[in-house]
Parts: sequence; C-alpha cells; structure tokens
Amino acid sequence: MTGSPLASHSAGGEPLVDCDDITVRLGDRPVLEKVSIVVQPGEIVTLIGPNGSGKTTLVRTILGLQTPQGGRIRRRPGLKIGYVPQRLSIDPILPLTVRRFLRLGGKHDEIVLQRAIDEVGGSDLMLRQIGQLSGGELQRMALARALLRQPDLLVLDEPLQGVDFTGQLALFNLIDRVRQNRGCGVLMVSHDLHLVMKGTDRVFCLNRHICCSGQPETVSRHPEYLALFGPRAEESLAVYAHSHDHDHALSGEVVTLPGAGRASDGPAKGRPHGGGAEGTSE
Repeated sequence: MTGSPLASHSAGGEPLVDCDDITVRLGDRPVLEKVSIVVQPGEIVTLIGPNGSGKTTLVRTILGLQTPQGGRIRRRPGLKIGYVPQRLSIDPILPLTVRRFLRLGGKHDEIVLQRAIDEVGGSDLMLRQIGQLSGGELQRMALARALLRQPDLLVLDEPLQGVDFTGQLALFNLIDRVRQNRGCGVLMVSHDLHLVMKGTDRVFCLNRHICCSGQPETVSRHPEYLALFGPRAEESLAVYAHSHDHDHALSGEVVTLPGAGRASDGPAKGRPHGGGAEGTSE
C-alpha cells in the first residue's frame, strides 16, 4: 500500500474533521486530554497507542457518539462518514447472507450492492452466510457496507484484528485503492506502527494525549514513542524499514538501484523489502 505525498492532501480545501483540544472524562477518569487532530480529504491518518490509550474513545467522539467535556470538533458541512467497527457481533448460527447483511445498512438496489462488493474484491461472496466468512472476508464485507454510504471519510477501528498477515497486506492495499479511487479521507486505528508504516500519510501516537505525530518514520524514532512501546518497538520497525540497494523486476530479476554502494551518499531512507514507496522524514 503506497501512501500519496502528504502535500497533495493538505495543500488546500476544508478539512473533513478538525478536533481542537478534545477532553473526555468517564466519571473522574480522564480518557482524553487536550487532543487535537485534523483529517484532510484523500489522506490516511492512523491513530496508534497501547490498549486503554483512548483511541476508540476519540473515534466515538469524532462519530458524535461520545460528548467531550472540553474542546471543539468541526466537521465539514454535509460530511458523510462510513464506519467499520472494531468487532462485528454477529451470531454465527444466524441465517444471514452477505446480501442481506449489506441491505441492513439501508435501501440499495442490486446494482449498487454489487458495485460495493466488487470494489472490495468479494464478488463471489454475495450468497455466502456471514457466519461462514473468514476474518479477512468479514472485514471486506464490513468495508463494503460502509462504502454504501458514499463516505467522504472512512473510519476504521482496528480493521486488521483477527486477520492473518497475508490478509492484512491485502486489506491495506484495498484501503489504499478505495482512498485513491474515491478521494475520501481515512482515519484508521491500530496498535502496531510497523503494520501501517508503509501506507499511512500521518501518524498520531496517543496515550490519553498526543505523545507525538508526523510521518511514520519520524514517529518511529520519537523518544516518546520509544518510551511508550519500549526498546522492542525500534527492533520490530528495523525489520520493516531498512536500507535496500536493489529491487526486483516483474520477472524476478535483480535490478540495482541508482546510487547503490556509494558510501558518500550517506544512509538510505527506509525502504520496505521488495520495493514500494520510500519512507520520508519531516
């Protein structure tokens, strides 16, 4: 999944969502403290943080399901949001086909339903029972249902939960294609920076407050990120973002990259194994 340059998303236009100093308390317990975050059209923004850091609470606040005790949220007039929750609680023995599941989101004709399911790569799933789907297939169906709203903003709360590694990569590529084809913004929640590093434009590291933010490589080196996730965080990222002096053609043939082997050029920026977009630092 290759993120588009951040400048192309934030150069102009009204933000989809602009949260300014959001504060949320549940009883006497502070959950969010002066959190500010902006999502622009066409960009992918990822919230990361440990369990209990307030990620889901922030999402609920943006969706209007949680009332903040302080701060302000500005949503673009007429904003349409498509939401994929962290878990879909569906009884596996319930006789519910994918077609009927999609229809639960509103009245849509067969052509609209088929377009949505085709877009997420699930054309052959329409007559399957929801209870028979794998984790990745279920997430695709949830995404298709969200797309039926023709959203300006997609909000995905831990979309990779319960999906194997191969399925995670496929879902990332799918999310990126949707973003590029529709021009919508994406706000995604995750607890793993290394999983979202390649395809995210901006990262906000949350632990009740914003610990750090920026492009993924910048955040991965930030002292507060390392303090929050421990020394193993840097080790796991080193596996994902590392220097490469070659790429591979479609035939598999090794292709030497320009400037490879020139020590005077300094350290290379992180490059995901097997090609893809280079990491950048702010």
